[in-house]
Amino acid sequence: MEIRPTTRRDIAAVDALLAASYPVLLKADYPPSVLVTALPLISRAQPKLVTCGTYYGVFEGQTLVGAGGWTMAAPGGAQSRAKAAHIRHVVTDHRRVREGGGRLLMAHIFAKAAEAGVNFLACQSTLTAAPYYRAMGFEGEQVISVPLRAGIDFPAVSMGRALP
Repeated sequence: MEIRPTTRRDIAAVDALLAASYPVLLKADYPPSVLVTALPLISRAQPKLVTCGTYYGVFEGQTLVGAGGWTMAAPGGAQSRAKAAHIRHVVTDHRRVREGGGRLLMAHIFAKAAEAGVNFLACQSTLTAAPYYRAMGFEGEQVISVPLRAGIDFPAVSMGRALP
């Protein structure tokens, strides 16, 4: 597997990966009433994020099998405290979970964020991904509600991890 920053050329592949995998991965942890309103909003690639330089694709050959990254701005555009960054829109192909691509991606994110002077990573995890983030060293699980659009809130878990 190879990791590289995503570019404009990857937007369609990230979009397809999110659209195919989020419904399958999230189904066990969210009721249909939440997924029917949230999935159209969260399972779409964000072009500005995909092209920001700190969003990465995990590729096997030419096939995108995972994606995710970090930004200094929190989801929604809020600024972070100094030297803190935010994990953003991580996904693994639902047919490829537990094959090491996610761990490889997070190790890459940790290294690149640390190189940029980041000493803390915050994350708004799905309920489904919280055990994965815990295994990656994230702590402080607090259930939160993420506003996606007026009247549409998404249950998530706020977590954080110090970087060396």
